[in-house]
Amino acid sequence: MKHEKIIRSMTLEQKCAMLSGADTFRTRGTTDIPSIWLSDGPHGLRKQEGASDHLGLHPSRKATCFPTATTIANSWDESLGEEIGRALGAEAAEQQVAVVLGPGLNMKRNPLCGRNFEYFSEDPYLAGKLAAAYVRGIQEKGVSACPKHFAVNNQELRRMATDSIVDERTLREIYLTGFEIAVKEGKPGCIMTSYNKVGGVYANENEHLLVDILRREWGYDKAVVTDWGGSNDHALGVKCGSTLEMPAPGLDSVRELMAAVQSGKIAESDVDARLDELITLVLDAQPALQYGRPADMDAHHALARRAAAESIVLLKNEEGLLPLAEGTKVALIGDFAFTPRYQGAGSSVVNAVQVESLAEEIAGSGLDCVGMAKGYERSGDRNPALEKDAAELAAHADVALLCLGLTELDESEGLDRPHMHLAENQISLLNAVREKAKRVVVLFHAGSAVEMPWLDKCDALLHAALGGQAGASAMLDALTGKVNPSGKLAETWPVRYEDTPSLHHFGGDGVNVEYREGPFIGYRYYQKAGKPVRFPFGFGLSYTSFAYEGLTADTSGAVLTVRNTGERAGAEVVQLYVSKPDSKLPMPVQELKGFAKVFLQPGESREVRIPLDDKAFRYWNIKTNRWEVEGGEYEIRIGASSEDIRLTAKIAVEGIGMPAPYDAAELPGYYSGDVQNIPQAEFEKLLGRPVPVDKPVIDRNMTLGQLHHTRAPIGWIIGGVMNLMLKHKMKKGTADLNFLFVHNMPLRSIARMTGGIISMGVIDGLIMELKGFWVIGLCRMGYEFVRNLLLNAKQRKRLDAKSAG
Repeated sequence: MKHEKIIRSMTLEQKCAMLSGADTFRTRGTTDIPSIWLSDGPHGLRKQEGASDHLGLHPSRKATCFPTATTIANSWDESLGEEIGRALGAEAAEQQVAVVLGPGLNMKRNPLCGRNFEYFSEDPYLAGKLAAAYVRGIQEKGVSACPKHFAVNNQELRRMATDSIVDERTLREIYLTGFEIAVKEGKPGCIMTSYNKVGGVYANENEHLLVDILRREWGYDKAVVTDWGGSNDHALGVKCGSTLEMPAPGLDSVRELMAAVQSGKIAESDVDARLDELITLVLDAQPALQYGRPADMDAHHALARRAAAESIVLLKNEEGLLPLAEGTKVALIGDFAFTPRYQGAGSSVVNAVQVESLAEEIAGSGLDCVGMAKGYERSGDRNPALEKDAAELAAHADVALLCLGLTELDESEGLDRPHMHLAENQISLLNAVREKAKRVVVLFHAGSAVEMPWLDKCDALLHAALGGQAGASAMLDALTGKVNPSGKLAETWPVRYEDTPSLHHFGGDGVNVEYREGPFIGYRYYQKAGKPVRFPFGFGLSYTSFAYEGLTADTSGAVLTVRNTGERAGAEVVQLYVSKPDSKLPMPVQELKGFAKVFLQPGESREVRIPLDDKAFRYWNIKTNRWEVEGGEYEIRIGASSEDIRLTAKIAVEGIGMPAPYDAAELPGYYSGDVQNIPQAEFEKLLGRPVPVDKPVIDRNMTLGQLHHTRAPIGWIIGGVMNLMLKHKMKKGTADLNFLFVHNMPLRSIARMTGGIISMGVIDGLIMELKGFWVIGLCRMGYEFVRNLLLNAKQRKRLDAKSAG
């Protein structure tokens, strides 16, 4: 142990107390171990002032709101991610925050996940590289980053109680590779576990994830923290490598851990190991917290503007309409022009230092704005009068700038989207404006893919994603050509939701979330199945053009020359895909294994080298339980997108390991790519075990939204009322984040999230009540409540006395 002297001086009770939070965002402290702050921060710091709460409903300190991860991923620029990380780290140090809870690293398995705006990509290589860059940047300032949520956490519905049923190969290749890259290349000081089960075991106490993979295979020896309220069995978590239980479960959790040591369920050495990790996390941050300099907020705003501009994706540009010339008469239309969509909703919400709007910034753009109109109600209700005013205004301009996209309720922590459609009132406005306007440019704001059957109604489309506090000026820079859009989509945009691979196994009423599509998510599926898409992975237009030539390749990488053949300076993202057309495995057509972003002046050419690493040719062999390489001939494909391959080269790769571990006759859907309708028997062949029975169980993990399935009137009433409230709030169009969190919260989390007022014994009494033992259940609840108060008072007095001594 690094801190054996400190640990040996502490009692078991003191040590156990240190492994859970003091309040919502702070750890406990002693004379030797200072208390530290942890703060949300995927795209900006959220350190709350006064009373703290998990979802950020109380005010937080001002901080720079950078573009969200989904936006920065479109830049394909690791150096940009590192710059943003340094800014986040600087603001964290200034605000005395030791751990920045980010970046978010879950895969975009399905476009309806309400939290996709916080995540980078559908591709683990791209996501991992960008996450590692953020981590390096944050930690350069002396504080720790905390990649999350480890692992296989890809939906918001019942996220605290679902069981992700995924085969080992898919787990390794798709859902863990990004974390592996972030851990090995970024070397984070902390990792956050996810709420859900993986293969029947909660992630925070999952020995396979935390011990076998994270610590043994990847060599990780730093801290692991629960998601807030995400601890199921605290003692098992400690045994399996979970360092810190958050937010503030109270002293009942301390007693639980002590009892586990005393009973032999876990060893005291497990507690010591976790405490050693926590002390390292705390002490490593002290120099930055004590000597941190004030952050340069003006420089950070400028960085936020540049980051947003470099991440904008030009999705359509008929007849070269964009960029708009100086003095072009434009009409600015859409509610987002006045109240911008610049970040998502939930625990990541940043109290921005300043927030630009297009309505305010357009005056300095060089464009001649003839007027502005709201056009639609943000709630989704159609307003013919607003549409008429907007259409009439558009008739007086050369170009109508129409601000469309998803609202805060569409993209929120705690809630998945019900569909991929754009709001009908926005489509109605587009149709009305199209009838009157000479030209229509859509300025689109959304953190995930949207169906676009209306794409032919606009002449050009710029996708800003969620551009942060400086997104408005960045959009105007791209519109007017001050910045040449260089963003490329980090996720596929399907034609319609019905085309997605996880269509039948996302959301739903059950506890099980079956990953029946296997490794075929995103472009891996669309290309394998031959399914047309609206916009392919890696797609993005430019105001200039690029030529690729002179490819040479071997197992160490590829070298080529890229030339700017247009009349404007611009940046190109060169993408390297690896393919093995004759593979004996159920493999995607190709997989991204490298990329490079190069900026070129008109006529300039440059040699570009893209290295290949140890992940370029590997696959997980389920029989030998290790990474292996299928030998033979591979194609190195260089493209401007996953569907725009410009150059190819063939190379020979030496095999490592056994022949393919699968029988194609047993897995016809996976070999053909037709994974939307995989039968259960075939999925179980891939999985290697039966799919668990999926039915509600009245236990600690039943969610409050499921209480109508119980055997007690109190459960019927609570469950019924909560579901009626959910329907009402959805109809009203308001994102009540605390309600959404509670609706999806399992009963055990009541004990973990109430600061020690409620013990797990009280919850067990409630469960007896819900099972139909009404009188006994109520009596036990009362007894356990009083007992917990008495035990807390005695233990608090004892701990305070020891701290004072």
